[in-house]
Amino acid sequence: MRGRLLSWFYLASVGLWSCTPTHDQNALDTFTKDQLNRWNHNLTNVIIKDIFTPPVASRIYAYCNIAAYETIASSENAYVSLAGQLNQLSDTPLPTDPESIDFPIASIMAFSTVGRSLVFDSDAMQEYEIQFLETLDEIGIDPDIKQQSIQYGQEVARHILKWAAQDGYKQREALPKYVLLNDPGKWEPTPPDYMPGIEPHWHTLRPFVIDSASQFTPPPPTEFDTTRSSQFFKEAMEVYDAVVKATEEETEIAKFWDCNPNISYTKGHVMFYTQKISPGGHWISIAGIAAKKAYLPLIERAHIFALTSIALADAFISCWDEKYRSSLIRPETFINRYYDESWHPILQTPAFPEYTSGHSVISRAAAETLTHMLGDNFSFVDSTEVEFGLPVRSFDSFFDASDEAAISRLYGGIHYLPACVNGVEQGKKVGKHVIRNLQFQLNDLASQDSRELESLPNN
Repeated sequence: MRGRLLSWFYLASVGLWSCTPTHDQNALDTFTKDQLNRWNHNLTNVIIKDIFTPPVASRIYAYCNIAAYETIASSENAYVSLAGQLNQLSDTPLPTDPESIDFPIASIMAFSTVGRSLVFDSDAMQEYEIQFLETLDEIGIDPDIKQQSIQYGQEVARHILKWAAQDGYKQREALPKYVLLNDPGKWEPTPPDYMPGIEPHWHTLRPFVIDSASQFTPPPPTEFDTTRSSQFFKEAMEVYDAVVKATEEETEIAKFWDCNPNISYTKGHVMFYTQKISPGGHWISIAGIAAKKAYLPLIERAHIFALTSIALADAFISCWDEKYRSSLIRPETFINRYYDESWHPILQTPAFPEYTSGHSVISRAAAETLTHMLGDNFSFVDSTEVEFGLPVRSFDSFFDASDEAAISRLYGGIHYLPACVNGVEQGKKVGKHVIRNLQFQLNDLASQDSRELESLPNN
């Protein structure tokens, strides 16, 4: 099933375009145009405060943006539902009286309702929602349309949340804890906190589009070897030299793409933490920056956020599947043990195995979707990290940004080069697969057959 391809005929038949609200619709449209950008930023603020791990954050972004897209797509004659396209997603409820609904408002209510259910700090999401509704009242809105819009958004949200509840997220909590492997080449906790491995069972979650977590398994990492003439030792020395000989710009690049949600610091006997944006959150921010620069209407913003967040979520599932299969030792552990015990990476080593590089995988997957929608020469200024005390960086394209994100992990001293290179290729395959297998617009039908043929080799 390819979704409700002709749902717009239904909406037209019940008189969607005959709606004559008593309020200033132009004022409302102006207000709601940027709201998906704003709400993704609101969600990011809550995710940072709640200290969600990067994989969990990607899941939250995906479900919220799918809910927003499904809501507003039901009012657009050129767009189709993702029901029957996303794994196990059934038909989203259609409005019974579409002329009584403001769909942009309903889409935000769907986003907010899903987000409130998936985060810890639901009160913060509720406060954002209250502010949103108060602004609607200040602008002026027909009370009946406001109420019907809220109800329809909540109805779609309940449908998405019921689907989300079946993805294995809660069930993973009952799975056994990750057991460290008694092998010198395998991952073990790293300084300063020596935390246990984060999300070792993430591969058990239901993907959004890919067939399984292992669909795009990368080639295995370089064989572990402590011999100084070995390839593995050379790759470790490449990381060592990247840190020791780092230029000012390379250090700046490493820190710009750090995106570690919870970095610890110790002063004397006191340990404290700083919270930052997750890697997926950074790319959701880039999607918002690009959508605003391109002056995209709300439906296209819903499209770009949904497509990108889905690719990010599946990329995390794919990457984490490999991380705990190969369970490769981190450079910090290897270099301290076999070469220089005083060496430290520029970035704090994350608490999960090395191969492949999560930034490399998810950044390329996101770059594929954004390039698909906005072109391969879309330049932009990335101001995502300004609120975290870092300067802006400019990029000539999304691939330019994803390449820098990948190599930043070598500059930061937390990944060997193959994890970056093979991670980019893994993310490329995930991103292209998502693009090939999701249809958002009716005019995609003309190229549907060729897309399906192209997807067969999966390379």
